[in-house]
Amino acid sequence: MLSQNVANISSDAFMQKSAGKKVVLLYPWVNYRNVFLSYFLSGSSPRMLYYRIPQDGVSVSGWLAGLLDEIRLIEAGFGEGLASALQAGETADFGAALAADLAGVSDGRVTLFLDELDRVKQDNQFRQVISALVENLSEGSQLVVNSRLLTFDPWMKWVHRDEAVVMGAGRRSNNLVFTKNGAVKPQLEVFAFGRGHAVSNGKEIKTWDGALPRNLFFYFMDNPLVTRDQVFEIFWPKLSIRDATNVFHVTKRKITERISMHVDDEESYELTNYSTGFYVPSGKIARHYDVADFEQTMEGALLSSDLRERQTLYRQAIDMYKAPFLYPLKLPWVVRRRKQLQAMYGEALNGMARSYVDQQAWDAALGFFMRALRELPQREDIHRGAMQMYINLGRDADAREHYSVLERLLKRSLGVTPSSDTQALLRRLN
Repeated sequence: MLSQNVANISSDAFMQKSAGKKVVLLYPWVNYRNVFLSYFLSGSSPRMLYYRIPQDGVSVSGWLAGLLDEIRLIEAGFGEGLASALQAGETADFGAALAADLAGVSDGRVTLFLDELDRVKQDNQFRQVISALVENLSEGSQLVVNSRLLTFDPWMKWVHRDEAVVMGAGRRSNNLVFTKNGAVKPQLEVFAFGRGHAVSNGKEIKTWDGALPRNLFFYFMDNPLVTRDQVFEIFWPKLSIRDATNVFHVTKRKITERISMHVDDEESYELTNYSTGFYVPSGKIARHYDVADFEQTMEGALLSSDLRERQTLYRQAIDMYKAPFLYPLKLPWVVRRRKQLQAMYGEALNGMARSYVDQQAWDAALGFFMRALRELPQREDIHRGAMQMYINLGRDADAREHYSVLERLLKRSLGVTPSSDTQALLRRLN
C-alpha cells in the first residue's frame, strides 16, 4: 500500500537497514521485492540464490526438493547435506542441513531468496524446518522471504531478538505489524477496496458462515465508533429491539470466531468492545485498514503546503485505491460510502493534476485531469483544467471538442449550460 515512490529508495539505504539481520521479511502489498531483486541483479551485490515456490499447498519436502533441483542448475554440487537429509526423510535435519549448505557456497555473503513462501503448507514441519534453518545460519548467510501473506509465526521470535527485519511495514497505520514494543497482539489486516478481504494473523479469512457476519465485520471496520441503535438501523430496521439484539449478538459472535480461529492460542478476540454507549475497536488486536490509511493520507495531502510532499501523498492515496469500495455489494450504506471514497479518489487525481500544473508539466497534468473526470464527470473545474492543458499544449481543437462534450453532459444530467468561467476559456480560442 505504499506508493510507487518506494521503488526509488537507494540500494545503500535499503541494505543498511537489512545488514546484519539473519532474516529479511518483505511485507506483502508493497514493492520491496522488486527493489531487493534489482539490488542483487545489479552485479555489485553479495551472492544470491533465488527460488520461487511454483504451486500452492506444496509439502516441506516437496518445497526443498524443488529448491535443490533449481539451485543446482546454476550452482553445481550445491546441497549435498540437504539431499542426504531429504533421502533419509528426517524433517528435523532439513533446516540445519540447508543452513550448512548455504555456508559452503561462498567465502563471502550469500543470500537465499525464497519467493511466495506462503505456498508451502504452514504446518508444524514447516515451522520446525524454518526454525532450524534460521538458528543455524552462518554469519555470512541471510534468508530473505517474500510472501503474499506474511504469517505471525514462526518469524516473531527473531523480530523480538532483533535478528529479523520487516521491510515495508514501518509506515503502516499504528505500526501494526510485527512491532517489538509492548505486548504481542494478533494482527488483523482488512482491505475494502475491491471485493474486500481480511487477514487474521497472516491467514486470510475465507469463510464467514453467511453474508451477514462479513457485512457487519466490514461495517464495524469502517465505522469504529457507533451505537447499537445505529447498527440496528442499518442492518435490522424492521425487527423489534429484542429480535435485533438476538441476531446482533449471534452475528458478532461469528465474527469473533472467524478472527480467533487463525490465532494459535485459546483466547477469544473480538473486533469491537462496548464502552460508554458505543462499540469501539477492541484493544486485544492490532488493526490495519486500507480505507483508513487512504483517508489519513488524503487528509495529509490536503493540509500540506509543500508541493513535493503534497504530490507524494496524493500518489500514495492513488496507489491505495485499488478498486471501488466493497464492489459489487449494493447495500445502501456500502453504496453511500463507495461514492464518498470515489469522490476522494477523484480529488486525489485532481490534486496530482494541479501539482503537475504547478510544475508546468502539461502532459502529465492532462493525464491526471482526464483520470479524475472518469470518477467525477460533473466537476466543471476539472473539465476547465483539462481544457487549459489542451490549450497549453497547442491542441485548440481538442479543447473545443472537450467543451462540446461538457456542454452535452451538463445539459443532459443537470439541465444547465457551462459556467461563465468555462465559456470565457472557450472564447480565448476564437
